[in-house]
Amino acid sequence: MRSVASTRSLVIEREIRHPQKRIWRALTQGRLLEEWLRKNDFKPIVGHRFNFRAPPMPHWNGVTDCEVLIVEPYQRLSYSWNASGEEAAKGLRTVVTWTLARTKSGVLVRMQQSGFRPEDEGNYQGANLGWQRYLAGLERVVAGLSPPAI
Repeated sequence: MRSVASTRSLVIEREIRHPQKRIWRALTQGRLLEEWLRKNDFKPIVGHRFNFRAPPMPHWNGVTDCEVLIVEPYQRLSYSWNASGEEAAKGLRTVVTWTLARTKSGVLVRMQQSGFRPEDEGNYQGANLGWQRYLAGLERVVAGLSPPAI
């Protein structure tokens, strides 16, 4: 077990001016997740193991191994975000947590990816750029959703 002091977190916040339920749908429905993040077999069930899949690149097989850790509807979602395959033993082992909080004009969406070790510096820098782009995609997908049926 590694000490918290030896790891760091990446936090990105963005206010999205759409209903919390729409944002939650985009965070928890696999088809919508694929539109702004990656292909997946996600289900919002604590303990569900799933993968995010992207095209392979040098030094990365394109697969992220995950497990759902927390599901608090419309408020908080958390899952592990780990290296896969041959890289799993010594590779990235982090946790992504989404927190939604209502504001006067929408919802504050907070994404925190925690557990980056000093040897994960390249992943940390890549995640910083990647999550900025992903959150812009999340906002675009949410804007395109119709209100849920009553």
